[in-house]
Amino acid sequence: MEHGAAGGVNLPERIGGYIVERELGAGGMGTVYLARSRGGRAVAVKVARPELAGDPHFRERFRAEVAAARSVGGFHTAPVVDADPDAAAPWLATAYIPGPTLSALLEAEGPMDEARLRRLGAALAEALAAIHGCGLVHRDLKPGNIIMAPDGPRVLDFGIARALESTRLTATGTAFGTPGFLAPEQAQGQEVDGAADVFALGAVLVAAAGGSAFGAGTPMGLMYRSVHEPPDLDAVPEELRPVLAACLAKAPEERPAPADLLDLFVPDAVPSPPGAAYAPTVAVVMPPPPAYAPSNAFPPPYQQQPPHQAPPNGPLPYPAPSDYLLPHQIPTELAPVGGAPDDADLTFVALGQGSSLLIDATGITLGPVGAETQYSWAEIRTVTYAAEGPKHLQVVVHPHYGTAHPCVLAARRRSRLQAWLEDLPLILECFL
Repeated sequence: MEHGAAGGVNLPERIGGYIVERELGAGGMGTVYLARSRGGRAVAVKVARPELAGDPHFRERFRAEVAAARSVGGFHTAPVVDADPDAAAPWLATAYIPGPTLSALLEAEGPMDEARLRRLGAALAEALAAIHGCGLVHRDLKPGNIIMAPDGPRVLDFGIARALESTRLTATGTAFGTPGFLAPEQAQGQEVDGAADVFALGAVLVAAAGGSAFGAGTPMGLMYRSVHEPPDLDAVPEELRPVLAACLAKAPEERPAPADLLDLFVPDAVPSPPGAAYAPTVAVVMPPPPAYAPSNAFPPPYQQQPPHQAPPNGPLPYPAPSDYLLPHQIPTELAPVGGAPDDADLTFVALGQGSSLLIDATGITLGPVGAETQYSWAEIRTVTYAAEGPKHLQVVVHPHYGTAHPCVLAARRRSRLQAWLEDLPLILECFL
């Protein structure tokens, strides 16, 4: 990268062959810039954070995932147009796709009817078929990662999720993704395949219908319900409930494949007019920067989301969604310039049988699922932890005032307990 003073402190002038216009924000992968090719094409360039750039596991996975992502075709993905995994700071460029995210569209227009839900479901099934056909699994499909372009929905950020997941702070035993859309096997830190994306597709359509498959509340509560409780399909039109119930099956092998979903969503195979199902029905003017540019400049979980401020070049017509963030998640809404502090998106999540532990920039939340206790970092004097037998972890929060708060987490496998023990010191060093 070439650096210069134009446009802001430490703003690079070029990244690869792209001229940087301004910084859009910072996400789990790193800093995101609005840039243009020499021919004037707008792109979003994502540059890896320094700690990721120095992680050989990330570089290896990033190189493989980018190669696979560039081969993904189909009508319903945002293409990866360029990348340099071997650069001092690895980067990835994706094409600019104009349009609001599904999150923003739903906030502006409200729930979709059955016809639009079926067309959206078919489009997302086609996108997943293209992604899975190239050996990729998205791992973080959600309304904020879907652009409602004039010619139909586009799925974003399918090329780097696995690379981010391979880093030390997202090792086996921690969850990667967005609570409420995580498949049970994902929430429990197990290996995932394309069936996890089908589960997320079902949750996305429930949200598009005006509901929430696993209710509201804390990330831990959402993850617990996705593992142990049936989805809430009350907002879904009657005829679609069996299809979404199949998508949201607890066992991966019981979920339909994307190709089968096409027959379930549009059994008559009647084509719809181009763009008719997806174009917003409210008059809006989109700002020049890409609406899907990743950013992580949101307040931490459990706090009320303040309204976004209008960017300097005009109003932001769509409010940002309030999706909770998990390790190295790649949010997809425009955010204020400058992004978040470096450690704002570092999160450790451990979900045991009936108890949970969440460590992030706000502090530590632990205890029985549904009755957790939260401590801010200002309240915490120290944290101790130790293995209790072959599959149990005890974590004790020692506040400055009051009694210590213990929590015991039961791992399903010894390997998960070992991963917890390896990851805990890394995340605690970031905040204590």
